Amino acid sequence: MFRVDPKTVTRWAKQGKLTSIRTLGGHRRYRETEVRGLLGQSDTGSRP
Repeated sequence: MFRVDPKTVTRWAKQGKLTSIRTLGGHRRYRETEVRGLLGQSDTGSRP
């Protein structure tokens, strides 16, 4: 969704830009509302 490397999203979570929840398998899950909010901040209005 962000069109960035997954490590970048992990870094954003560590910086506090996104809240992540860890699953039992060690994967990160992000709140949809936060993802959409962050996407809205960087939206330039040029979606394909």
